[in-house]
Amino acid sequence: MRILFLNWRDLSHPQAGGAEVFTEEICKRLVKFGNEVTLFTSAYDGCETETFRSGIRIIRKGGRYGVYLKARKFAKKHLREYDIIIDEINTIPFLSYRIAKDKPLVALIHQLAREIWFYETRFPISHLGYFALEPLWLRGYRRIPTITVSNSTKTDLLKVGFQKVFAVHNGISTQPLSKMPEKASNPVLIFVGRLVRSKHPDHAISAFSQVKKALPNAELWMVGEGYMRKQLTCETDEGVTFFGRVEESKKIDLLSKAHVLLMPSVREGWGISAIEANSVGTPTVGYRVPGLVDSIVDGSTGYLVRPFDVDALSKATIEILSDRTTLQNLSENALVWSRNFHWDKAANEFLSILNNVVRDSDRLGNSSQSLTDHTDPDGKPAILRIS
Repeated sequence: MRILFLNWRDLSHPQAGGAEVFTEEICKRLVKFGNEVTLFTSAYDGCETETFRSGIRIIRKGGRYGVYLKARKFAKKHLREYDIIIDEINTIPFLSYRIAKDKPLVALIHQLAREIWFYETRFPISHLGYFALEPLWLRGYRRIPTITVSNSTKTDLLKVGFQKVFAVHNGISTQPLSKMPEKASNPVLIFVGRLVRSKHPDHAISAFSQVKKALPNAELWMVGEGYMRKQLTCETDEGVTFFGRVEESKKIDLLSKAHVLLMPSVREGWGISAIEANSVGTPTVGYRVPGLVDSIVDGSTGYLVRPFDVDALSKATIEILSDRTTLQNLSENALVWSRNFHWDKAANEFLSILNNVVRDSDRLGNSSQSLTDHTDPDGKPAILRIS
């Protein structure tokens, strides 16, 4: 098939995150499977306006907000050149259903913004976004087949009226280790993610301060960039190291040496960092929020604690680090759990859904907004049970 993806960023964008990892990994496998893939995305300083990467044709036009109009114009002009359009929604949709006509269309939604509006935008935009804009934007997609990355987001979408939602879980880009790696000699906590309010890097640092009282030789490694870095750097105590944004190999190396990953996010689409940490034998402590309830198996691959409770976050971390048997069990379970997630598997499931949508569109002579009776390709992987 000839597939057109519309997304606000590609993986080379300085602010790319987990959603862009998912898009890149799926797209390059769709190319390997024999499909032609074009990704229309936003431009950034110093970027090439058009390039190929891993067989994916990448077109970059428009900025953070201008990309939406540019993408619709491109899709409308080149509509006949594609068999299906993927409208990837990261809060703001491309509204491609307005120009798709009879072209098969699939929405790709990693997570709803919901309370993130209150963390990343100011009043009154925060209230306008939460109560009006996001519900309005999503309304036009309720009858369009939609792919998401977790059962949490699938449930959220069904609650707001979406009628056909399929969960395709993230894979990981590294091969899970066959045995436990050598960990750092001192207890090491690690945070991996953007240093922005909705990720609560400040909670990770506050929890570490409490951990350090119980374990004076503990360290905290902060991996990632964001607008909070300057503030956090000025306010942190001894034992915290900021690595900034690092190469993938460096990130995995740091995760493999750490003992516990902290994920105090407001919500996640999936929580891919938790699985990446698991793949090198590092359990995760995170808040019990959408996304993390899917990627963290509570009591088995880590702990889920009451949302936004720094005391609970630190207490669970101290419990893990203070008991060698608990740490070993969680670490070994994490390795086993990580082996459930493969990008090849995710891409095959993704392609199967696209094929069904195109086939049904051809059969019905209608747009992809017609409802079809697909079966969720896999749902959530089987829960790891520890006796």
